[in-house]
Amino acid sequence: MEQYPVRKIEKPIDWCVTVPGSKSMTNRALLMAALSDGTVTLDGVLFSDDSRHFISSLTALGFDVLVEEEKRRVTVKGEGGTIPKKEAEIDVGSAGTAARFLTAMLGMSDGSYVIQASGQMKKRPMKDLFVLLEHTGAEIIYLEQEGFLPVKINGQRKDQKLTVRLDISRSTQFLSAMLLISPMLPQGLHIQITSEKTDGSYIRITRNMMENWGVQTQFDGKNYEVMPGAAYHKTTYVVEPDMSAACYFYGAAAITGGKAIVENVHMDNTQGDKKFLKVLEQLGCKVTDTAKGICVEGPEHGNIHGIDIDMNDFSDQTMTLAAMAPYADAPVHISHIGHIRLQESDRIHAIVTELRRAGIRCEEEEDALTIYPGVPHAAVIKTYEDHRMAMAFSLLGLRTDGIIIDDPLCCKKTFENYFELFTILTQE
Repeated sequence: MEQYPVRKIEKPIDWCVTVPGSKSMTNRALLMAALSDGTVTLDGVLFSDDSRHFISSLTALGFDVLVEEEKRRVTVKGEGGTIPKKEAEIDVGSAGTAARFLTAMLGMSDGSYVIQASGQMKKRPMKDLFVLLEHTGAEIIYLEQEGFLPVKINGQRKDQKLTVRLDISRSTQFLSAMLLISPMLPQGLHIQITSEKTDGSYIRITRNMMENWGVQTQFDGKNYEVMPGAAYHKTTYVVEPDMSAACYFYGAAAITGGKAIVENVHMDNTQGDKKFLKVLEQLGCKVTDTAKGICVEGPEHGNIHGIDIDMNDFSDQTMTLAAMAPYADAPVHISHIGHIRLQESDRIHAIVTELRRAGIRCEEEEDALTIYPGVPHAAVIKTYEDHRMAMAFSLLGLRTDGIIIDDPLCCKKTFENYFELFTILTQE
């Protein structure tokens, strides 16, 4: 499927859907299982390009991994903080989490490894993590462009407490990576954050999961500490449904004046994109937690409000809100999102370019964007190999004829049957 024509909806939606497991939690759980001190069974696992690259990388490193896709289950035999193979080559594809998490793990090892990546991942920032690992004694050999993948890593295990400094303004995944591999450091870990940004929703996911697996982290607003003797202890773990994916369906309810329930997503969900529910309320939606899952009901006729919102802490939903914004009754201004220029695409520029292609007035800033109300016209929306651009902009076509999503299958990075499900729902 090279292009996907979105079917315009003529009435308010009434959808009840299920979404895959969280990508962020799946990949964290895979790493933690590999570093644990026994066999761990993961249920509710997301199977996508990203997670498959993570799984194949663990297998290439010698870990015993049993995959049962139909059951959404993966069983990993943990090796207590060591890597079975001392020499190997892995391919992380376009998976940023796999790239950052596995790089940190290999840097703390006693082996020699090559990390390959997709063309897209080769452009994404890695230098801050490489520099940190070099300061701890690991050797980084650049195979193409300095500061980027692919690389060869000669790791160095640590017998003493590790103290490092880290800037997380470009990616909080660098911090998550170092925290997650702390069980490889028997004498403990101290991280001093040097950037203005010191915390974030994905860091809190990391810390919550680590605590759930038996490893405590301390944070004083600037410094993170993991005490000596940290070890992951778990036999089973259930991955939460992906809140990021759920938000596309909630957005559809908002702009059609309809209703969407995402099964098994509840208010106790620990993912940062849960904050988007508060945004939906400000847009005029009603949000309730039902027995089946969270239900979002849009305002009558999909008449959502304009908003001025800081989305730094849940920026994956920038594209979702942007695709809804033309149908608002006032401008939508989204701020503090400069870091999304460094993700799968330059997301700020991509959003503005594609909305303008559909006839919508936008203003682009380095760290923000403004979208003005308007009547979109037919357009082929380019997706820049970015799964979130593809899924989010499907919403634009729910109220406008002739919206076509180019390269829709790039969504297989996190939600491989999104457009199959979208077709079923929009034909009902």
